[in-house]
Amino acid sequence: MSESRLKVLLLTHTPEPEATVAMAARLCYSPSDIEGLRDKVARRDQRQFVERLMKMGHMSPVEHVSFTFAIEGISRACSHQLVRHRVASYSQQSQRYVSEIAGFDYVIPPSIKSDPELKKEFVQTMKEAQRAYTTLVERLQQKGLVGETANQDARFILPNAAETKIMVTMNARELLHFFRVRCCNRAQWEIRAMAELMLKRVKRVAPVIFEKAGPGCLYAPCPEGEYSCGKVQQVRKRYGVKPSGKKKP
Repeated sequence: MSESRLKVLLLTHTPEPEATVAMAARLCYSPSDIEGLRDKVARRDQRQFVERLMKMGHMSPVEHVSFTFAIEGISRACSHQLVRHRVASYSQQSQRYVSEIAGFDYVIPPSIKSDPELKKEFVQTMKEAQRAYTTLVERLQQKGLVGETANQDARFILPNAAETKIMVTMNARELLHFFRVRCCNRAQWEIRAMAELMLKRVKRVAPVIFEKAGPGCLYAPCPEGEYSCGKVQQVRKRYGVKPSGKKKP
């Protein structure tokens, strides 16, 4: 039983994602057959074409590429927010089939971690939850309930802070939306940290598609309106965007 650390891995993705997007887009406008179109796309540098596509907002071809992440060290509070993004596939570690009797890990919010007294209270509460969970599992098993049946009832006492592991697959269009809302300063700190790591991973393999990905205020007025964090210029600077709204060279 200990504090968890966030880890994000890009497990797999559509091969040559930007070439795939380019082929999907060119198919819309080309009389060529599939083989001829594929050869044509393979011979060309597709960067300018994909850049133009993104600028035009022609987004349906972007849906043909997907990315699969393995994420660990996030809380159940975070995963509950994540799965609200419905255009995605998820596989999450089960608290029914995976017993926490050996000790569950947990996530401590920074505001609590930075205060010694609050952290002490938090950790003590986690220990108490662990003790209660272990007691419930043992007593339920004594009553004749088998492993997962005891776990599924005892897990009701586990906190939102309990660490979880999850696999996530999203297409690029949904990821662009996900980054727009979850990289925002107003997003909850944990899912924002996770989204920022996910963005770093996909930029390595699809730099053109995700060149301008990030919070909604990078290249336009803040979409949060009166709820804006008021730090648009600081956010743009952090993402390497000039005050003019252009990417720094």
